[in-house]
Amino acid sequence: MSLPLVYALLAWQQPAPLPTAPSVPQPIARVDVKPAEYALEVGDTVRLHAVAYDSSGRAMPEAVIRWFASGGRFEGGVDSTGLVSAGSTGTLNVAAVAGLAGRAVKSTVAFARITVLPRPAAAIVVMPRPERMLAGTSLVLAGVPYAANGDRRYDHVTWKSSRPGVVEVTAIGRLTARAPGRAAVTALAGKTSASWTVVVTRNAVARVSLAPADTAIRCGDVVRFVFLATDAGRRTVADADPEWAVSPVGDGYAAVDGTGVFVADQPGTYRVIATLGARAAEAFVQVAPRNITRQVTIVGRLPLKGLPGAELWVHPDGKHAYMSTIGDRIYAIDIADPAKPFFTDSVVVDARVVNDVMTTEDGKYGVLTREGASTRKNGIVILSFEDPAHPKAIAEFTETVTGGVHSTYVYQGRVYLTDDATGSMRVIDIRDPYHPKQVARWQVERPEAGRTLHDIDVRDGLATLSYWNDGLVILDVGNGMKGGSPENPRLVLQYKYDLNELYKKVELAGGPGFIRGTHTSWRHRHYVFVGDEVFPARQQGGGPGVIGLGRAYGRLHVIDIADLTAPHEVAWFEPEDGGSHNVWITGDTLYMGDYQGGLRVLDISGELKGDLLAQGREYAHVHTGDAAGFVANGANAWGAIYSRGLVYVPDINSGLWVVKIEPPQPVIP
Repeated sequence: MSLPLVYALLAWQQPAPLPTAPSVPQPIARVDVKPAEYALEVGDTVRLHAVAYDSSGRAMPEAVIRWFASGGRFEGGVDSTGLVSAGSTGTLNVAAVAGLAGRAVKSTVAFARITVLPRPAAAIVVMPRPERMLAGTSLVLAGVPYAANGDRRYDHVTWKSSRPGVVEVTAIGRLTARAPGRAAVTALAGKTSASWTVVVTRNAVARVSLAPADTAIRCGDVVRFVFLATDAGRRTVADADPEWAVSPVGDGYAAVDGTGVFVADQPGTYRVIATLGARAAEAFVQVAPRNITRQVTIVGRLPLKGLPGAELWVHPDGKHAYMSTIGDRIYAIDIADPAKPFFTDSVVVDARVVNDVMTTEDGKYGVLTREGASTRKNGIVILSFEDPAHPKAIAEFTETVTGGVHSTYVYQGRVYLTDDATGSMRVIDIRDPYHPKQVARWQVERPEAGRTLHDIDVRDGLATLSYWNDGLVILDVGNGMKGGSPENPRLVLQYKYDLNELYKKVELAGGPGFIRGTHTSWRHRHYVFVGDEVFPARQQGGGPGVIGLGRAYGRLHVIDIADLTAPHEVAWFEPEDGGSHNVWITGDTLYMGDYQGGLRVLDISGELKGDLLAQGREYAHVHTGDAAGFVANGANAWGAIYSRGLVYVPDINSGLWVVKIEPPQPVIP
């Protein structure tokens, strides 16, 4: 959770009282901000002006104006003079808070709404983009414009062909090969275009078929159909790319993509059709319910007293765990008997939030993060876990990260951390834990405003970075594929998606603008599971959800990176009662903290495609609310860690839960 945002929200929602003055001043009646609404592009600036007035309408030049970015502040910022800098697309709400210096006057607030637009279209991605077609066949093209920085645009795309008699393309992008020959096809959006050549060859197809012709699967299973076109001599015809369609035989919902990959959300019988010009082939799929629900046992509980919980880490010995807090400490917990966990010690530091805690692989040392220190020296604290029940602070590193550290990952003697102040990744060498030193810095290329790195995960020499406005980033930090190392991280790929379009529903729930970004990621097989953190911009009293922010939303994306040059989303899981937060994957099971939804456990076996929730891929669901929690009966699950057959769930409101997912029950015929 992005808790620095909580402080920003509190700063403008509840401004600090001004010093008391001996005289009774004329109150401020209203504040006018101009422009009250404005649109600008990423990287641009606009200066706002605010004037305070008393009840008689007299301007009050003596009023002191303070400026705050609220709501979607990660899209940019505002300085003390009212200069707004646009960092990323979205809506930026800027508050002008007027008071009188040295007088006890209630502050008055006015807002400006700044819409940040993407830069002009610089490229168009066309899918599919056929280079060879058979005469008499058709395909539907889709063109998606992007700005130079990868932001999605929604310009109207028009199409044209250099030789319509050879290749015809309609206004909606339907491409038809009319006669043998060669033609250039062009997609246009704004001032940019994309062109390529299509060669049309003679159509010798006499027969078409699909395999498998009939198959039986469960919801969520993927079938890859093979389309075969042959000539009169039964020889395979190349460049035979059909159009695909699926229809239910009765009720149900399923989908098939342009390459013949099929998946069903609902049970039923489906007819899959592949059409090539005047010829068509069909196949039938019988889909049964997935039926994978498993029983859950609550093994143990450990409520927190006084401070809300946050991240959890289990020591490599499996007998101890550590929970950070939305406060100034971490707790050491004995979990040797998971049915009776108990506190053994705590480490207290100067911080308002200790968001993260993690040990080295051998469990001897580790780090905790600091945000909101009274000295404004945040950074990380290096801990000794040589006595796992009683961790001790032995050193700290603040030199380049005094602005705050939100998340860390400890890997092979280095700490990969997020720098709140600059939105960069820093690599700190702690192989000598008493003398930590920075060995690398890496950041995305973008305007300074709005650059926010939220989370880092490192495995097999690859670091996956959750870069808020800038999506998923993967770096080589020792894997070798790009020649990277901890001291010289090298970019492998970046994948951005349109957060604004995806979460319009949240803006409707909470007013103009919303807080949203790429929050967490976990690489597994040839997928990366990427979670978003999303909140409405304005919450009345915070609501029952995350402290200070209210109800959470957020989707878990499944990104296929089998081809590192073409990452693409293939599946998703979006809970209906909460929002994705931290995840943990073991084998073919994913464990997710769903904020107010509690713990969710998903089956991620096999090939993944489409809506995982609709397909019934959820094994179990545990609502982690407690009547004695900070919010009575309100779940607020931060994440989950799997260790030795058990799932450990830290809940912000109710503390630690120890859960066992029972084995599948035998089917009784």
